[in-house]
Amino acid sequence: MGPERDEDIAAWVRGLGLDGLVDLHLHFLPERMLVKVWAYFDTMRERAGYDWPIQYRVSEDERVALLESFGVLRYAPLAYPHKPGMAEWLNGWLREFAERVPAAVPTATFYPEPSAATYVAEALRAGVRCFKAHVQVGAYDPRDELLDPAWGLLAEAGVPVVVHAGHGPHRGPHTGLDVFGEVLAKHPRLTAVLAHAGMPEYDEALALVERYPRVHLDTTMVGVPFTESLMPLPPHWTDRLVDVADRVVLGTDFPNIPYSYATQLRAVAGWAADDRLGDDFLRAVLHDTPAKLLNL
Repeated sequence: MGPERDEDIAAWVRGLGLDGLVDLHLHFLPERMLVKVWAYFDTMRERAGYDWPIQYRVSEDERVALLESFGVLRYAPLAYPHKPGMAEWLNGWLREFAERVPAAVPTATFYPEPSAATYVAEALRAGVRCFKAHVQVGAYDPRDELLDPAWGLLAEAGVPVVVHAGHGPHRGPHTGLDVFGEVLAKHPRLTAVLAHAGMPEYDEALALVERYPRVHLDTTMVGVPFTESLMPLPPHWTDRLVDVADRVVLGTDFPNIPYSYATQLRAVAGWAADDRLGDDFLRAVLHDTPAKLLNL
């Protein structure tokens, strides 16, 4: 049923016949930005009525070493802007991070601004393998005409974009899978990964996966006790996963999670206990499908 402790992860993964994990959704950020993100989570009690203690509040070098100790072979370090002019700066930092951390794949982000199509095209030419779009934090409309060329470029390139479009953990001015669904209707070939499985709109997220063959779900914070107490999965969750088992990918939100990395793996392993899914599903989620998306 999954590893009990972080120290058990690597052996558990080897027991599945895998060389390691591929995590499509975790975060590395410039230090001054990360401090602000952690400060936001530190005030969650005042904002939302519950605590969000950061599990891995350690230095960047220590976080890289922890992922290596867990057996995470490759990962997509995601960053996201909340104002114009920020995305290009983040993309430069992400490029430098990927150059000095071998396990990190090159990633990028964007924001609705006149230069978006230009720097997205440049990132694609530079070999970026994954993008991040955070509709909630960015507080922007993903249907903004300034983003239309960027979505088109990504759809044409087949490069995945991890999109936080759901209402969880808090509703934003333009969150909602009905809103992002309009982007997909216009760009049906977009390789989109619905962050947090669209939380809390799980059924709506699954409907988009069923409708669009390039749409995936990531497991980030899904099914863990912390989230189940706030935004629980529907009772028919594994029934619905059976038909889209090859479009679910590992994501964890490391290091900003209020529980251990192993906790997320236990949740995914719990779904695999359904005989219709099993270890083949686990291997696909934990390695094969994200590795394919990232072109590893």
